[in-house]
Amino acid sequence: MLLDDELPGLTYLKMLCEQLPDLEVVKAFIDPNTFIKEAANLEFDFCILDIEMPEMNGLQIANLLNGKPVIFATAYKDYAAEAFDLNALDYIRKPIKIERLKQAVDKAKKHISTSTGQSQKTFIQLNTNKGKAILFFDKIAYVKTSENDSRDKVAQLFDGEEFVLKNITFDKLAELLPSGDFCRVNKKELLSIKAVQVFSFDEITTNLICEQGKSLRLSLNENYRNEFLQKIKI
Repeated sequence: MLLDDELPGLTYLKMLCEQLPDLEVVKAFIDPNTFIKEAANLEFDFCILDIEMPEMNGLQIANLLNGKPVIFATAYKDYAAEAFDLNALDYIRKPIKIERLKQAVDKAKKHISTSTGQSQKTFIQLNTNKGKAILFFDKIAYVKTSENDSRDKVAQLFDGEEFVLKNITFDKLAELLPSGDFCRVNKKELLSIKAVQVFSFDEITTNLICEQGKSLRLSLNENYRNEFLQKIKI
């Protein structure tokens, strides 16, 4: 659920949320009192709250939610300490960027999964050139577009073994892989954060060895740079 007393901010936040996969906005509120009245009768996993609002601020509202996970989104940095005293999942500064929102939502997903006792999935099952394969997340080092067919992707494991993933997009892989552990670095390549050794503004040196016996280097495209930097900071 969303709460922001300024309509432009609320509309923008709702639009960003709707762009994230597997996230549904149950309801968006512009009035804190209405939010409190209706919250008890609505099913939701977590809420994103503004802090500075008339009559009742976001910190007060969080205290009334009986432990429901909260992400604060505000233009003010002064409330950060109080927010985390309330065990807030995250504290996002406005103007909100979708990469930063996604990072906060991923934290909420992990928190909800852990608190409800759901086991974290550790592998994916995909069609490959070797048949149906089970690939464990922590074994996958690197994925690139196949040179033979752009619809296929080549996954390299940390032990050097390779699988051709049949007819799958990077967008679909991003849905299946743990978002905090993998990142697109350019249009044709996706990398495990564990494989990063050194990085600069436009290049990543990995701990993977290529055919020439040197460390594999990948270009870091500007379209993916911010997301990569955010994940490196986690």
